[in-house]
Amino acid sequence: MTNTPALVLLPAVDIADGQAVRLTQGQAGTETNHGDPADAAADWVAQGAEWIHLVDLDAAFGRGSNVDVIRRVIAQADGVKIELSGGIRDDPSLENALESGATRVNLGTAALENPEWAAQAIERFGDAIAVGLDVRGTTLAARGWTEDGGDLWEVLARLEDAGCARYVVTDVTKDGTLKGPNVDLLKQVMQRTTKPVVASGGISSLDDLTELRALVPAGLEGAIVGRALYAGAFTLVEALAVASN
Repeated sequence: MTNTPALVLLPAVDIADGQAVRLTQGQAGTETNHGDPADAAADWVAQGAEWIHLVDLDAAFGRGSNVDVIRRVIAQADGVKIELSGGIRDDPSLENALESGATRVNLGTAALENPEWAAQAIERFGDAIAVGLDVRGTTLAARGWTEDGGDLWEVLARLEDAGCARYVVTDVTKDGTLKGPNVDLLKQVMQRTTKPVVASGGISSLDDLTELRALVPAGLEGAIVGRALYAGAFTLVEALAVASN
């Protein structure tokens, strides 16, 4: 395993109403508050994070924006790469996200509802664009996971044709539940693309990370870790050791 690249870990900072929060299964109203997002990000940086997964939940749910807070978090999280997600649905929001200092942005709903625009964004910005595939069964979830977004395999085939550089795959039913990742779903996606895949949702233990680490040769590049870190199931230092072992 020593020659296999490390599993890239992206500790999550989800922002709602200017605060760092965690949701269960992505549902509005299930927030638990974790204080200043900049403090949360600084904690992950101090523990050795190379990436942070930053989410504007208000933008994702279409109820506002935390753009000023996000810019402050990115400015203070110096030296780490930022993956930014939430509410990026058109040219202005995409350009704003990239100008904020994000290394990479995740397109979600827009890639499902407006595939032509998503294809243009991928063509323009290449590796700076990832597409979030948020899944219940094999049905995609859109608009903050409140609406169906079509069949996973049909959409994936369309994104492959558009030259998408990377996929972030979330089992919505697992997210924030600490019930373990959906390894079968990840394997099925990786069988259908040669592009890197990032896992999200359900990671609860170092054993889960060991299981995901074993998928790196098959195309798994990284894993987003949220609630398990906030709940103290393990530290980021411990997780990074497993991910690179």
